[in-house]
Amino acid sequence: MSIETLTPTPRPTPPEPRVVLNRRTVPVGRWLLTGAVLAWFAVLILVPAVALVRAALAGGFGPFVEALASPDSQRAFGLTLGITVLATVVNAVFGVAFALVLVRQRFWGKTLADGLVDLPFAVSPIIAGLMLIILYGPQSPVGRWLDATGIRVVYNWPGMLLATTFVTLPFVVREVVPVLREFGVDQEEVSYTLGAGRWRTFWRVTLPSIRWGLAYGVTLTVARSLGEFGALLVVSGNILGRTQTATLYVHDAIESFNTEGAYAASVLLAGVSFVMLIGMEVLRRRVEAHEEPK
Repeated sequence: MSIETLTPTPRPTPPEPRVVLNRRTVPVGRWLLTGAVLAWFAVLILVPAVALVRAALAGGFGPFVEALASPDSQRAFGLTLGITVLATVVNAVFGVAFALVLVRQRFWGKTLADGLVDLPFAVSPIIAGLMLIILYGPQSPVGRWLDATGIRVVYNWPGMLLATTFVTLPFVVREVVPVLREFGVDQEEVSYTLGAGRWRTFWRVTLPSIRWGLAYGVTLTVARSLGEFGALLVVSGNILGRTQTATLYVHDAIESFNTEGAYAASVLLAGVSFVMLIGMEVLRRRVEAHEEPK
């Protein structure tokens, strides 16, 4: 008998067992989650927005334009635009300064200051307006002194500007602070080493690094200023033709059964905010795609 005959033939090694996943499990779960989120979004935002647009255009485009062209509507939107621009400029400047102080400086009470920045988020706008009346109203010492000098804050546009600035204060700060923390101080120190002063370093190094955070903060500030109602209702007195903003005009139009004017003004306010937010996101993505190294 040959050696080949005595040598046992090796058996093939059985393949290792493979765990076969159900391919439908993951996609179905993802589709269910996506569907639930989209349904939640549609119920809260999309469906009410579409209903508002349909109601505003129910009588045609002509009545819609006529409602916006009324003198009361134009005065209200003009006052809203002016207050929005001023409040946005103030919060952009001081918001960036506040963010730089919170991130770059150390001082007693820093934690308290950081927490109080979010106070307008926690306090009702009506309470904010009431605080301004207590401080600057005709019965307060400050209010009487200002009235004696010819400056009227409450029931006038300065009080409305203060109220709008208060409720929109956190947006720029909260958008810029995390960007500054992520950016660090290395590039700024290099700029100082090369002989650049603090002002030049801010314009050439710091500001470009926080531009998108600042842009988002400004966009949110504008959108919130356009839609502010509670604080302005308390501070302004809602005087027709003098202290009536666009949101107060919508309120009065509903109370007086002027539904066409209320719907038209609401659609315009919501549309401007929507276009600004979407436009900012589209612009950011295009700029970032252009700046990516090829």
